[in-house]
Amino acid sequence: MRNKKPNILLIGVDSLLATHMSCYGYHRLTTPHLDKFAQEGALFENSFSAHIPTTSGYASMLTGRDCFGTQCVALRHKGKLPPEVPTLPELLRGAGYESLCVGFTGNPASRGFDKYVDYTAWGNWDDGCLRKAENLNDVFLPELDRLAASDKPFFALLRHMDPHSPYMPPPPFDRLFHSADPCDPANKSMEPVKAFKPFRDYILSWLPPGITDKDYVIAQYDGEIAYMDVCIQRILDRLQTLDVLDNTIVVLNSDHGETLYDHDCYFDHHGLYDVTLKVPLIVRYPAKVPAGLRLQGYNQLKDLAPTLLELAGVETGVTFDGRSLLRLVDGSEASFESSFYITECTWMRKHGWRTPQWKLIVALEPDFHFKPAVELYNLVEDPGELVNLAEKFPDIVKALKAELDAHLAKREKESGKPSPILAQPGWHGAKDIDYFSSSQQAYDTFHIGNAAQAKKIQAEARKA
Repeated sequence: MRNKKPNILLIGVDSLLATHMSCYGYHRLTTPHLDKFAQEGALFENSFSAHIPTTSGYASMLTGRDCFGTQCVALRHKGKLPPEVPTLPELLRGAGYESLCVGFTGNPASRGFDKYVDYTAWGNWDDGCLRKAENLNDVFLPELDRLAASDKPFFALLRHMDPHSPYMPPPPFDRLFHSADPCDPANKSMEPVKAFKPFRDYILSWLPPGITDKDYVIAQYDGEIAYMDVCIQRILDRLQTLDVLDNTIVVLNSDHGETLYDHDCYFDHHGLYDVTLKVPLIVRYPAKVPAGLRLQGYNQLKDLAPTLLELAGVETGVTFDGRSLLRLVDGSEASFESSFYITECTWMRKHGWRTPQWKLIVALEPDFHFKPAVELYNLVEDPGELVNLAEKFPDIVKALKAELDAHLAKREKESGKPSPILAQPGWHGAKDIDYFSSSQQAYDTFHIGNAAQAKKIQAEARKA
């Protein structure tokens, strides 16, 4: 019988803030099509990417392991994933699946796909608007037609680069949420961005010359989401036309969120604040996931692989660090672990411990934002993480640090491997520097000149 097992379509949207999606309560109607899609399945309200950024996030997503299992925490991960850790496409191949990866070629986390295709997703202001999602569709839809016609079930990963910077959506999305003058001389909100030397040239390279209004930039981010929403609907329509939609497990999630004008981390995705850690997760598969679910239980990217395998009815005998989310879907469990270990190794090297009430962030070396070595936030009273309470509540810092250390010791014993965040020489890509000795050294070392250089950094990371 053709397609005995369901197809799997994983739509991984880079840098997507759940809080900027209308189905998650955002005040702007950014995702009308995905809102309807979410109503046809399960929306998870407390999903987290525990290991920031992209490489480590996708590594957990595609292996079902935490950072001890993947040994991956850095964007510029050196080497490959551990060979003894199978990836999702490798596991599915054993069950007769054909796999396709779109837009994520050469990354250590994307090991094991049968075919890789890429599309254009970078540009500067002089290039005009970017049609990232349309470019993705142009290469994916012919492949989808091919895969759907096969006797084999398929697994396809789409790495959407909307709304990753540059935020340059095409009309009418570029003015959908902002009608004022973006270069109003009376507006000074972009001054802090222009003063931040490491990123200012890159950010300004894809914004209107003379930009003064940070709300215009945020509106472009939202416009990217709205534009992508339309383009994703085209994929869903094609699945319907091919008569495979209901026999396809469709998942939308993200590798991490985005810091827009938050915590001095302008229009990027570094820092261990919730705007970066918290990600959307929507699952549609009518055969096993009831429509209209909104689930509040905590879960992480490491739970995705075992979930997809259980939904597809694929048994592997592999032990994962994550667990199948069907336990939350069927109500047998209300939540997975609500206190968990977090790491970040993008432009800063930090780790920490998050509970429902508290977040502890510990710097492993000085960062280029000149932030304090220890940060403590009360997430209940201060969800925006604006007031650092580390000096006011040293006993809470001590207690959370003890939980963090106990978790590291436990996972090192269970995995037989060290914590990868503690030994990452040269994680930043700067020559002749293993670790930064001061914030000033980090600030003076980092610099992204334009979108071409940002693309080059990613390419160099893939080579490494």
